[in-house]
Amino acid sequence: MIIKVLLTIIFLAVMIGVGVYTRKQASSVDGFVLGGRAVGPWLTAFAFGTSYFSAVVFVGYAGQFGWKYGLSSAWIGIGNAVIGSLLAWLILGRRTKLMTQHIESRTMPDFFGTRFGDQGLRVAASIIAFVFLIPYTAGVYKGISTLFEMGFGIPYEYCVIIMAILTAVYVILGGYKATAMNDFIQGIIMLFGIIAVIAAVLAAQGGLSEAVGKLSAIPGDGGEQGVFSSWFGPDPWGLLGVVILTSLGTMGLPQMVGKFYSITDESAIRRGTVISTIFAFIVAGGCYFLGGFGRLYDPVVVDGKIAFDSIVPAMLNTLPDVLIALVVLLVLSASMSTLASLVLTSSSTMTLDLIYRDKKSLPGEVEEGTIDDIVAEKIERRKVVVMRVLIMFFIAISLLIALNPPTFIAQLMGISWGALAGAFLAPFMLGLYWRGVTRISVWACFVWGVGITVVNMVAGNPINPINCGAIAMLGGFPVVWVVSLLTPKLPKPMVSKIFECYAK
Repeated sequence: MIIKVLLTIIFLAVMIGVGVYTRKQASSVDGFVLGGRAVGPWLTAFAFGTSYFSAVVFVGYAGQFGWKYGLSSAWIGIGNAVIGSLLAWLILGRRTKLMTQHIESRTMPDFFGTRFGDQGLRVAASIIAFVFLIPYTAGVYKGISTLFEMGFGIPYEYCVIIMAILTAVYVILGGYKATAMNDFIQGIIMLFGIIAVIAAVLAAQGGLSEAVGKLSAIPGDGGEQGVFSSWFGPDPWGLLGVVILTSLGTMGLPQMVGKFYSITDESAIRRGTVISTIFAFIVAGGCYFLGGFGRLYDPVVVDGKIAFDSIVPAMLNTLPDVLIALVVLLVLSASMSTLASLVLTSSSTMTLDLIYRDKKSLPGEVEEGTIDDIVAEKIERRKVVVMRVLIMFFIAISLLIALNPPTFIAQLMGISWGALAGAFLAPFMLGLYWRGVTRISVWACFVWGVGITVVNMVAGNPINPINCGAIAMLGGFPVVWVVSLLTPKLPKPMVSKIFECYAK
């Protein structure tokens, strides 16, 4: 216990120290939200990866899908690395950086408003982002607190509150730069932690071959043998839905895409692509591979149902104390980085796209009614103060949900990612490449992504939230394409002015 407490105190002290160190760089809006658009490839790649993988993945998804699909759940991690990291950087990285810098966009809702010349889209997108980031944040709280309770014996409620306060402190102090620097430190802990934990769990089962042999002896729900150690598991189509949701979804999430806004230049994007992909292979692949052995341990059963969020903690509870301390730090690192990214994204969106919605001009246009530098600086400082207040507000709402979580972590994330990526993925990606995307098609995709998620939730989830999220994401592309063909196009001079950034 002394080792666990000491390591945790050192870790948290470093996180707060980074916040204090970077506070001077967070005095302006660009500094607080984007780190001055000058964050290097290593920090950006680790920020992308640590925002991607949190306790939701390590505790919630690895436990639930490892139990359901066995070793084939490792395909989810591979999909996360190839689609969610490699393709995300290749498809979005350069174009997002160039266009958002060209049109001076700081958030994803800001992008929609300026790219399509409709401030109504900006307002709608900011409301969608704020509302549906909350269940994801609650899921992260629940994941870290479940493991913290196991490792330290601290009641769940206290764990949630402590995590919320500590995350708020360093994000409020240092903004995005503090988040990125802490993400790098946390990412290193995650890399070493996941490798050490997998080695320890397999050693406890007698090695890899012995563990796989034990898993193959467990019959499936229909009595079939070896299904949990097979290549594609007992439900290949369900597995595919999870791969799509957890991999493709990153390209439509504001907190993930925002990382490309802040990176320094195109050469940094190329290096960041490689770093981020390797990170995802190790962390995501390792998490799901570890979860695949969950059936070798006795799960916690509540009201006749398996508590999926308890599976990974049950696996880790057999490890030596030093390794449990490392695991706690691993999940603490993953979760605090994701929480920081979520609360920063939510507060900046509400501040810049709802409260201070400036009238913007396209590149090359003359702005009317410009204000002097002193007044502009005061407004900038006021925006940063409002963002800091909203961070506390967002954390408080998420806390209320986390203290009374409505469902398993995986379902919380499915609802959040389904609505956000279902609404944003297609119009954002196509908006970077295709000049023919129309305003009405973006509105239609917003209605589609949020509508199908909410209707499914209100109806009692007749479609599994995971599969519903995958349908929402993929369905957005035909929605945008068909509606764009049938509705009035944007003015050609406006579109040409926006796309000229790629000719430089």
